[in-house]
Amino acid sequence: MSSTLDTGRALLLPAAEVGEALKAIHEDQWFDRKSFRIAPRELANVMVGFANADGGTLVVGIHDGKIEGTDSSATHRNELMQAHIQHCQPPVPARSWLLACRCEDETTDHLLVVDIRPGDTVYANARDEVFLRIGDENRRLTYAQRQELLYDRGHGSYEGRLVEGSSPEMLDRALLGDYAQAVGHPDALRLLRARGLAVQNTLTVAGTLLFAANPQRFLPESFIRVLRYRGEERGTGARQQLIRDERIEGPIAHQLIRAREVIGEEQPRRRALTAGGTFDEVPLIPEDAWLEGLVNAAIHRSYSLAGDHIRIEIFSNRIEVSSPGRFPGLVDSANPLRAPRYARNPRIARVCADQSFGQELGEGIRRMFEEMRLAGLVDPLYEETPASVKLMLLAEPVDRELEARLPRGARGIMAAIRDAGQLSTGEIAETVGISRPTASKHLRILRDADLIVWTGKSPRDPRASWSLP
Repeated sequence: MSSTLDTGRALLLPAAEVGEALKAIHEDQWFDRKSFRIAPRELANVMVGFANADGGTLVVGIHDGKIEGTDSSATHRNELMQAHIQHCQPPVPARSWLLACRCEDETTDHLLVVDIRPGDTVYANARDEVFLRIGDENRRLTYAQRQELLYDRGHGSYEGRLVEGSSPEMLDRALLGDYAQAVGHPDALRLLRARGLAVQNTLTVAGTLLFAANPQRFLPESFIRVLRYRGEERGTGARQQLIRDERIEGPIAHQLIRAREVIGEEQPRRRALTAGGTFDEVPLIPEDAWLEGLVNAAIHRSYSLAGDHIRIEIFSNRIEVSSPGRFPGLVDSANPLRAPRYARNPRIARVCADQSFGQELGEGIRRMFEEMRLAGLVDPLYEETPASVKLMLLAEPVDRELEARLPRGARGIMAAIRDAGQLSTGEIAETVGISRPTASKHLRILRDADLIVWTGKSPRDPRASWSLP
């Protein structure tokens, strides 16, 4: 469960119970506890990290499993309450208040609660240092990472824009009511404003995508398309292999529920002996793997790219998930397992976590790798184009010794050849973004492993090409 749900419920408890409830919450992307002894400058660093990531809640006055309170020094408490202004540039969007609690010695005191909203710019401390909340850590960014964050923030602020012509009348009241009840908030519309999903009576892009009954009225490309093909290829013209094409609309939560149903029906299967001792149709690809891919696509796609949508393509031997927008600059597509936590759409990410859809970008990627490896299948493969990210989950048993001999990017080369049917060395180098000498070296290794085939009349044949066996 998301810590934001636990936090919201804990903050509504009476003074005698609230401290113990807040002590029990696991610190993560959206929640942290700090001692009242923390210096204002140090607290500002944590605020900067939250504002540069997904926002979150800070509780001051609990440390090392003990409830300290903050009444011992009104002056120091006031300095902490001003830290988001005095020690941050620009000021971090934060709101603070005092919450009555019961201390360890049974005396009544107050905790300082700070609610930090994700910002639309990059925040720094008074020393011009930039931090980013990653999991339960506050990580200082290098200059290069800061520049990437600045670039991503410029694009990522799209979800916070107001949708002209929107109003509370267009909301899915049942969906919004369930969400408000889940987080323990008595006023659903006020909750939207508090989470940056509405300004007065106008919804933001995030609020529209999450809670409008028909978001596609304003954002027509915000849908998921699931396509099922008969074999391993798409085919063209009269040889097209498409046998199902379903367009899924509505708010994000409804899209994810329906897409999961459709993919579950259409996922590639084979007949195998089950644990019950009978032969039956069993999935080739773990559900947890493709479900993480689906959820990550919906949460982290670039909704500002109006000309494209999420596509789930299902073949007899693989599932492909294509999402508009490249990886955020802080993520290295060549090494996705080392992806830091970063959300292009922090407001959407937080609400989806509250609704139990997915967790973190980095965590979801690691989970996909683990599920595929546990199933004895090759690792998930990511491919970036100038405007999108494609995830490929192959129902292909892994040969660990062979994988160790293959160069990085080998699976990407094979995927490019598969998609095109056949490619020349130059075309492969251009498609996967490597130099021609590097492509030639990788291709020789793949050929020697009998994974690809070279066809040509001579070593210098300009029409020579590579294809799969």
